[in-house]
Amino acid sequence: MAVTESSAAPLEFRNVTKRYAGTDVAAIEDLSFTVPAGEVCVLVGPSGCGKTTAMRLVNRMIAMSSGDILIDEKSISGSSPADLRREIGYVIQQVGLFPHLTILNNITMVPRLLGWDKKRMAERGHELLDLIGLPQEMGKRYPNQLSGGQRQRVGVARALAADPPLMLMDEPFGAIDPINRDRLQNEFLRLQARVKKTIVFVTHDIDEAIKMGDRIAILREGGELVQYDSPDAILAKPANEFVAQFVGADRGLKRLSLARLDGIDLDPAPSGGVNGSPSIASTATMRDALSLMMTKDMAPLLVTRDDTVIGQVSIERINQALSEVRDDIPVLQKITDGPDEETAS
Repeated sequence: MAVTESSAAPLEFRNVTKRYAGTDVAAIEDLSFTVPAGEVCVLVGPSGCGKTTAMRLVNRMIAMSSGDILIDEKSISGSSPADLRREIGYVIQQVGLFPHLTILNNITMVPRLLGWDKKRMAERGHELLDLIGLPQEMGKRYPNQLSGGQRQRVGVARALAADPPLMLMDEPFGAIDPINRDRLQNEFLRLQARVKKTIVFVTHDIDEAIKMGDRIAILREGGELVQYDSPDAILAKPANEFVAQFVGADRGLKRLSLARLDGIDLDPAPSGGVNGSPSIASTATMRDALSLMMTKDMAPLLVTRDDTVIGQVSIERINQALSEVRDDIPVLQKITDGPDEETAS
């Protein structure tokens, strides 16, 4: 079954503040930013920075002290909390599936509350099982019969069930082991490429934020927004020392994970033959290529697409691709020039 998602709406925080009674410091202070329709905005920052509070303000699980939040240019105050939450998809870390309901009934919970008929709900449930890559027969199972990763995918399907214009995701992959977490992240990015929802995604992990976000909002204690931009712009030009320290001293390497080899200019493949030369798929990132080069004495790699060699990538080419965006590349410079006192230890 084909699944076509079209509903997505811009989200705007407009001078939003949240103060809890009896506290001197605001949880959120004058927060303003806009998420364009169909983009993923990741809220990230240290513990206590207000990222989860900001997300919960959107569906009125927490009330604002001042300011406004608009979805599709309409204030959230214009809807009751119950109606608002039915219009917003919500995915949490522990999934929160109902153990006494089948997977299909879990997926179609919100459509049921909205009064959909049985035929429409069943069709939607089967469409979403296809979309998240689970066999149709799993729809008859119960949550305790699925793995953690499968339950998380069902949680995403449930959030998508009523075709909401906005989804909130509260550390959705935080409780998953590293291997399955990476797989779920990749599956989610594949899914988002198809459904193009507006998503607010909360994480404490800057690497996850860089991988998942079209835009990243970095918060500090007191709910202050210190930088809001694309992952590449934040890594290339941190707004201040707080951001630079938060994204890490390896931000040059992190930038390499944002660009795939099929998105840069490759060198021609050597004309004298390619037998025995190391190779890498064109869908790999520049960081993947650099990692492989380091195991191959920094030798250039053949780049393949569908088992056909389409070019070659070298350390010089990676350096050039980055320098087109930014002049100083300290991490790569250290690698090509040799270790300094810090990296030699």
